[in-house]
Amino acid sequence: MGNRRLMGFLLSCLMLSIPMAGCASEIENILGENWGVPGGLALACLRDDAYRELVIEIDHAPDYNPESSTVSLLKERLGQVCDKPDGIRIVMNEVQFSETTSWTASKVREIGHDTMDSPPQTSVLRWHVIMPQGKYSDESVLGVAVDASTIALFSDSIDDATSIFNPRISAEDIENSVMVHEFGHLLGLVNLVYTSPADHEDSEHPGHSNNEDSVMYWAVETVSISTWFSGDLPTEFDQDDLDDMEGMKSGELATSDQLWRP
Repeated sequence: MGNRRLMGFLLSCLMLSIPMAGCASEIENILGENWGVPGGLALACLRDDAYRELVIEIDHAPDYNPESSTVSLLKERLGQVCDKPDGIRIVMNEVQFSETTSWTASKVREIGHDTMDSPPQTSVLRWHVIMPQGKYSDESVLGVAVDASTIALFSDSIDDATSIFNPRISAEDIENSVMVHEFGHLLGLVNLVYTSPADHEDSEHPGHSNNEDSVMYWAVETVSISTWFSGDLPTEFDQDDLDDMEGMKSGELATSDQLWRP
């Protein structure tokens, strides 16, 4: 998307009562930033032209490590859409983060960049997850994607999202869905760096699906998640999501703001 569309997208984020992943109050910190925007390395993941391996680094505070089911599910979902002949590798590190209370998008970017083992684009493609203590400045937010390679999950808020009115949904279930959801934003979903031919973006929550069966449904990354779903939480990309990614990969869909192009 051009700067005008990106500015409109960011301003719409700021006006939402529940911000979408990648939104930030410090707009000037995103525009022109060489770490890119969410979706800025989508083609690098979807194709194998330059990067044949994907490394996911998960840095977590002590006792804030992801569930093993979350790690397995993430690897499975990315393996279904990202063309990486040499595989997808997940590396986990325990980190003492300098912030333990309140997080903002700019703070996630700053600390995430400082703790990442290697830059996103070397001989392999690297994406980065931080799982710190504390909550996002808007405590309704469970996870955010803040640039082309960095996301954060807030386990304290995920624990708060469980409900006695829906005991079937556990914190582990929520973590599973939120993790895949945020990586969906790194893949450019929904309409972050392209325009889908399918009408599946939620008009009230830009960058999110209007289909409750898609992991990109807007409620997945909010604290109200357990009140929106009576059964299992979505953990899969729906057909429109898959078609969009295939269109980006093949070149049928024009894809903007890419840090790498074939």
